[in-house]
Amino acid sequence: MAKKDYYDILGLSKNASSEDIKQAYKRLAKEFHPDVAKDKAQAEAKFKEINEAYQVLSDSEKKKMYDTYGTAQPGAGFGGQGPFGGSQSGQWGPFTYTYTSQGSKGGSPFGAGGLGEDFDPMDIFEQVFGFRDFGGGRRQRKGKTLQYEMVITFADSVRGREEEVSISGKKIKVKIPSGIRDGNQLRFEGLGEPGPDANTPPGDLILHLRVQPHKIFQRHGDDCYLVKEVNFVDAALGGEVEIPVVEPSSSTGESTTKLKIPSGTQPDTEFRIKGKGMPHLRASGRGDLYVRALIKIPQKLSREQKKLLEEYKRIF
Repeated sequence: MAKKDYYDILGLSKNASSEDIKQAYKRLAKEFHPDVAKDKAQAEAKFKEINEAYQVLSDSEKKKMYDTYGTAQPGAGFGGQGPFGGSQSGQWGPFTYTYTSQGSKGGSPFGAGGLGEDFDPMDIFEQVFGFRDFGGGRRQRKGKTLQYEMVITFADSVRGREEEVSISGKKIKVKIPSGIRDGNQLRFEGLGEPGPDANTPPGDLILHLRVQPHKIFQRHGDDCYLVKEVNFVDAALGGEVEIPVVEPSSSTGESTTKLKIPSGTQPDTEFRIKGKGMPHLRASGRGDLYVRALIKIPQKLSREQKKLLEEYKRIF
């Protein structure tokens, strides 16, 4: 899927100022607001696209990530070289969390490839204009949305988990689906702040998921990548090495397997192990695991080893 050009969506150049971005958003949001557009379906799609672009470009950190890597997804840059290259915090049940009110910069509403699947463009419109629609004046249509950031382990993202937690005296069952990505979000309708009057429904609760990085695996989509040292003798003659793989049935979210190294393996050779990556979110199947061979050359050799290598050099 082609990446969206957020500057083009707002009709801006890449050197646009923050004020240029805000003014462009205001103009387009008014033009394509579903309340005033004739073609409602087309306007809703455009309205959401405009809000997504503004949510990225109006935040300095997200804008920097987008300008550098072409995406605002946390961790997507992978060191810039592709796959191989006002808040509170505390403990919430088995999870650590940070909390920010709606509209603060502490939240992280990004999922794979942009905003999370539960992204509500009206929330952003309300933040900028102070109201949600053009039909009801400046009245807020529901209470404020509460946003929490939950930090889970890599194993939780592989296996998924379910936990009952309490927020503002309300108990809710949080189900983390297998395959969740860093930046995905879960929305719970009606669990936010109460509305300003009895006729206004409460807002929503949004949980932004942050997945702790694994010490070895690097995730890119549903595929995982790692670098494995291979002895130069095994690279030349062939052999087997033990490598970690993602394993949803394991309590740690991983296990090990043997990788066959063919004779004559060159430095930076990449091996693909099908179906040993992350589970697909809300779908069957799994991504793949990619292993890059790092050929290890010994720094010190015995007299006998040097003699053997010199003989090898003489023959070849």
